Amino acid sequence: MKKLLLSLALGVAVIGASAQTSAKPVGGSGPMISVDKEAHDYGNIPQGANGTCEFTVTNTGDAPLIITQCQGSCGCTVPKCDTAPIMPGAKSAITVKYDTNRVGAINKSVTITSNATNAPSKIVTIKGNVDAAPSTPTSPVKEASPMAPVEKH
Repeated sequence: MKKLLLSLALGVAVIGASAQTSAKPVGGSGPMISVDKEAHDYGNIPQGANGTCEFTVTNTGDAPLIITQCQGSCGCTVPKCDTAPIMPGAKSAITVKYDTNRVGAINKSVTITSNATNAPSKIVTIKGNVDAAPSTPTSPVKEASPMAPVEKH
């Protein structure tokens, strides 16, 4: 009798545990962040060009995703993100502006901080090269003709 009760109790426990695991929604528990690309490559761009790019964030979880902060790795990289909750399945854009007046290689990062259960701190990067603007040739300076000496009488 004890074995029967023990077997019955064990069977109920196993069925209860499997019912709990199958009740979880597929795709996650809580908000989850997904970004359309890990990096944006500007390639070679001229000095003073438009240094704006965009990353698309999708909430692949089952609860609202809240982005609390977007932080550039330096003052030349300025991200802009919406802090309104992103509902499950919805998307939001993060715009990054790089200061293209700085000539040379671009290799910067943006940290996206959120309540995502899969990546509370997500890092995306921007890269490329800013080519110096061509220097305008200076026109030769015309030399003034020397004045003829004034004769004294």
